[in-house]
Amino acid sequence: MDQAIKSYGSQEVLSKLQNKDTLFLCVIASTLTSRIPGITGAGASPELTDYTPAADVELIIRGEPQCLPEIPQTLVEGQAAPTPAVITKAALGMAKIPFLVANAGSAIKPNIPYVEINDKPGQNIISGLAVENPEEIFNKGKILGETLSKLTNHLIIGESTPAGTTTALGVLAAMGYDAWGKVSGSTPENPHDLKRQTVEKGLRAADLMDEVPLNPFKAVEAVGDPMIPAVAGITAGSNVRVTLAGGTQMTAVCAFLKEAITDFSFDNVSIATTIFVARDENSDIHYISKQIAPINIFAVDPGFEKSENSGLKNYVKGVVKEGVGAGGAMLAANLKGVSIDEIRIRTEDLCKEIF
Repeated sequence: MDQAIKSYGSQEVLSKLQNKDTLFLCVIASTLTSRIPGITGAGASPELTDYTPAADVELIIRGEPQCLPEIPQTLVEGQAAPTPAVITKAALGMAKIPFLVANAGSAIKPNIPYVEINDKPGQNIISGLAVENPEEIFNKGKILGETLSKLTNHLIIGESTPAGTTTALGVLAAMGYDAWGKVSGSTPENPHDLKRQTVEKGLRAADLMDEVPLNPFKAVEAVGDPMIPAVAGITAGSNVRVTLAGGTQMTAVCAFLKEAITDFSFDNVSIATTIFVARDENSDIHYISKQIAPINIFAVDPGFEKSENSGLKNYVKGVVKEGVGAGGAMLAANLKGVSIDEIRIRTEDLCKEIF
């Protein structure tokens, strides 16, 4: 295992995945929650966050976004950082890992082939009516998981969902988990107070504050996003090992699975993220996950402090951190024999080509 990969759990899992056939699935979704000023940095403006998921996957497949004239970037107090889709593209391209997109409810549809799970984006969770028919989304996800697991030995699932840490907080809190101040964020100064106020407004609007803990479907319906039941369903339907490629959003997926399926086993499920999430002083993915189950977490350090690209260096300062399955893509490529240094250099080259 590359020294750049930190294991929080069993390393035997990685040895079992070495040189296995791997398929990378990116699930895209959006909610009007991302329009709240200051809640996410996943776009140059709150309005442009609607375009981020589609632009991310278009970039990976076509080399440039089709729905936007510019590449998605995170802008924080004058500090710009490129979308983590560039990292994912570099890693998957070098390892020749196939990439597939599933739409769980993106406001803007990507101009590439994709699998449709759900057409409707989520609403602002302040309304208390965030997601329509989460159980139907979950069940369709299960069908997709069953199908994809016939095509591969290892399914990696990433996501692109602006404001996804806020909706993840909503689902975790609504199900009774202690996640206040523990979810990650795409900016150095994590707006924990704003996220908590947003979730609490949604629970009050739904008249559910006194009913916590809620069942997972009710939690998503009130204050979640459509990505969570989609990815949970895909994971539940899979018959092969699943790596959830993402940050604290994926702990919400795990919590959903635990509460939706009473005998669900996490033996074949891991989380892969970046070191920027795993060592983030303003969030705690480990604290959240330990409340759910013993879940293996792997964190990849791309070594961006060595980069000559100022945007990638901003990752080290807490900008972006994770997204579009970047940590999982790097892990998967490394399991195929590509070094993390090689991925960093290729990412730098792509930034020069694309931006």
